[in-house]
Amino acid sequence: MSFFASPTRPSFGRRRLPFLAAATALTVAAAAAVSTVAVPESLPKASASTFALQGWATQGGGTTGGGSASPVTVTTASALISEMQSSGAKVIRVSGTITLSGMNKVASNKTIIGVGSGAAITGGGLNVASVSNVIIRNINFRNWGDDAINVQYSTRVWVDHNSFSNGYDGAVDIKRASDYVTVSWNKFSNHDKVGLIGHSDDNGGEDIGKLRVTYYANWFDGTTQRHPRVRFGNPVHVVNNYYRGNSGYGVASTCNAGVYVERNYFENVGSTVVTQTGDSPQGNVKLLNNYLVNSGTPASRNASSVAAIPYSYVVDAAESVKSIVTGGAGTGKI
Repeated sequence: MSFFASPTRPSFGRRRLPFLAAATALTVAAAAAVSTVAVPESLPKASASTFALQGWATQGGGTTGGGSASPVTVTTASALISEMQSSGAKVIRVSGTITLSGMNKVASNKTIIGVGSGAAITGGGLNVASVSNVIIRNINFRNWGDDAINVQYSTRVWVDHNSFSNGYDGAVDIKRASDYVTVSWNKFSNHDKVGLIGHSDDNGGEDIGKLRVTYYANWFDGTTQRHPRVRFGNPVHVVNNYYRGNSGYGVASTCNAGVYVERNYFENVGSTVVTQTGDSPQGNVKLLNNYLVNSGTPASRNASSVAAIPYSYVVDAAESVKSIVTGGAGTGKI
C-alpha cells in the first residue's frame, strides 16, 4: 500500500447516509445504569475500519495534501522542518522519533505521514496556520510542550490515524476561523485537554459560519475533557467515536454552537454530552442513537437549530463502535 494514498476498504455492511436521513432520525432517550441503546437499529455490525476520507474535510474542494508527489523520508528535526515548510506539494514520511521544540509551521499542500507504527514526534508540535490542504497521519505525538497540532486560519485539514499521549495543552486544537476539518481514527490517552474547536468566547466575529469539523471514529481512552469542546461551529459532527472512562466530560457545546452527536459509544462516562462548561454560554446539541454503558444521560438543547450535515458519510450502529474503533484507531493501522 502507498504511504500517501487514501484507499477505500470495503465498508463491511456500513450504510452511507445522506444528510436528509440523518436530519429526520429520532433522538436518544435517557440512559440507564447498564448497557442500553436508545433506539434499536437495523444497521449491520461492521468488522473493520475504513481508510477513506469523509466528513467536513471532503468539502471546499476536498483534502489531498501532497497528493501524488514523490515521497521524501525524514529522520531529523531539521529535515522535517525544511520539508514541511517548503513550497509546493510534498509527501513527507517520518521515520523513527523526531524531537521538536515549540510550534513548527506546516505549509500548504503537505502530507506528513509516519512510517510503520513507531514514527513519533515529541517535545514540540505542528502549527497548521493560514494554510490549506494538509494531511497528518500515522504519527505518535508525545510529551508536547504547547499543542500537538494547532489549526488556525486554515481550511481542508485531515488529522487521521495518529496516537496522542501525555502532552501539555491541546492534542488537536482548531480555532480562528478554520474550516473543513476532519479528525478521524485517532487514539487519545493519558492526557487532559484533547480538542478545542474555537479558542475564545470573544471570537465569534471570526468564527461564526466557520469551524465546521467532523470527529469520526476516534478513541478517547481515559482522557479528561474536550472530546471536543465546541464554540460557534455549526454543524460540528461527532459520529461513531468511542469514549471510555472520561473523568471530566465527553462532548461540550457552548457559545451557540450546533453539535450533532450521532451513534457514539460511551462507557463509564458520567457526563457524556453537556451544553455548558466553564464560563461559556450554552450551545446546542442534536442527539441520535448513542450507546451508553454505565454512563450519564446526554444533554440535548435546541436540536432544530443544529444545521443539517451536507455530505454523505459511512456510519456504523453505535453498539458496534467499541470493537471497530479499538481495532482501527491509532498508528500502525494504515
